[in-house]
Amino acid sequence: MTDHVNGNPVKNGVSGGSCPKDIPMIIGGKDIMGSETFSVCNPVTNETIWNASGASITEAVSAVETAQAALPVWAKVKPPARRDIFLKAAELFAQRKSDLAKYQAQETGADPNFVEWILNLTVDNLKEVAGKCSATGGSVAFSTFEGREALYLKEPYGVILGIAPWNAPFPLGCRAFSYALAAGNTCILKGSELSPRCYYAIVDIFRDAGLPDGCLNLVFHRPQDAAEVTNTLIAHPLVKKINFTGSTAVGAIISATAGRHLKPIITELGGKASAIILKDANIRKAADACAVGAFLHAGQVCMATERIIVHTSIADSFIEAFKESTTAQFGDESRPQVFVTCAGANKTKSLVKSALEHGAKVIYGDPQESITPDLASTTMKPIILTDVKKGSKLYENESFGPSVALYTFGTEEEALQIANDTDYGLSGSIFTENMAAGFRVAKGYECGAVHINSMTIHDESNLPHGGAKKSGSGKFTGQPGLEEWLRGKIVTYDEV
Repeated sequence: MTDHVNGNPVKNGVSGGSCPKDIPMIIGGKDIMGSETFSVCNPVTNETIWNASGASITEAVSAVETAQAALPVWAKVKPPARRDIFLKAAELFAQRKSDLAKYQAQETGADPNFVEWILNLTVDNLKEVAGKCSATGGSVAFSTFEGREALYLKEPYGVILGIAPWNAPFPLGCRAFSYALAAGNTCILKGSELSPRCYYAIVDIFRDAGLPDGCLNLVFHRPQDAAEVTNTLIAHPLVKKINFTGSTAVGAIISATAGRHLKPIITELGGKASAIILKDANIRKAADACAVGAFLHAGQVCMATERIIVHTSIADSFIEAFKESTTAQFGDESRPQVFVTCAGANKTKSLVKSALEHGAKVIYGDPQESITPDLASTTMKPIILTDVKKGSKLYENESFGPSVALYTFGTEEEALQIANDTDYGLSGSIFTENMAAGFRVAKGYECGAVHINSMTIHDESNLPHGGAKKSGSGKFTGQPGLEEWLRGKIVTYDEV
């Protein structure tokens, strides 16, 4: 069967995970090519690997209307049937893992170990969501009036818009719609233009898993069409709630747009995570965890460790162990740290250069990469700095790259002052063998999650995830993540 959009014939999606050379959108269960296309480059080779279809206002509106048309039927589907679709999707993710890993490597340059981790996390997440499909019920409330009973019902909002990033497309893409779908909503997924094949693969899996047509619709857009298409989706009166994962700068724009239309939104934004190393910490364990936390996926993770705050009494020992661990895990010249774009690499190098100009010192890595950067390069080696001054751009801003700054402290209060001295508050970690001290410091840490004796990059499918301050609001996972997509309604009944 062939569909025609803007005069362009497009074959329906083929089951089994195949994908056309030109990446289409998926609207109403059908592959759709819009009137515009854009190229997608491999950041390692800088070569165009394929083209993707870009949405116009026409396709954006079509996606919303299609989701609305599917809503009445999907909202009435019983939880066990929804559960089975999620379990089948998890099974297909596992079966297609090698192809999915290849897509992400091609589009984002991600390290194989990172891709393996996030694909396994995606499968776990979908199984967790499957188990929560039946947890959408309300409760019996009580009325203060004699002869009156009350019920608190929970209902889906309606059509949901999920906007997801490129850096971990499989878990973050699924997270943008899975809990909403489980709660009986229908969804539009706006995938990143940097990783459209990954996003096509996600929605194709749900199509093959038996999700009814129209319940999940996929759109992309050209970079120059971002404002027009995104504003159209947010403003559409049928879109009832939004979630966004991405930078704080863009999140502020999306949130302001949603606010103008009085639409609720949940966000996960940037981070500036600190690891606090108390004086009784296991130095080797802390060093290994901090190396991964700082340099995994070239630091392009919102929970990446950007500050390490170590007690003065163990600072020298920790620094040596941290250097050794960084070399052991990320010192292979044949596997450089790759950014998804040159712009991302140049931003981090610029922040490091500015810090050096303001007195920062390099204790590990190559400062020349930042002082005289190759503006066409997407790579950067790990770099560790000290003496990064308050007020410098690197101190104040998220690096989102393989750089980390070290600080020392004498008291817990001093450590928390440094850790909390940021507009961000997504994640943090503490290393100690004294659990009383660990919990005491954790309570003073201003962030959405604190991990004692593990790295700042931390995801567990059953735990609610979200930030504080300018790192976002609302929860994406766990039972609170399901509740985000259910609207409460009180019904009272007076005896006749």
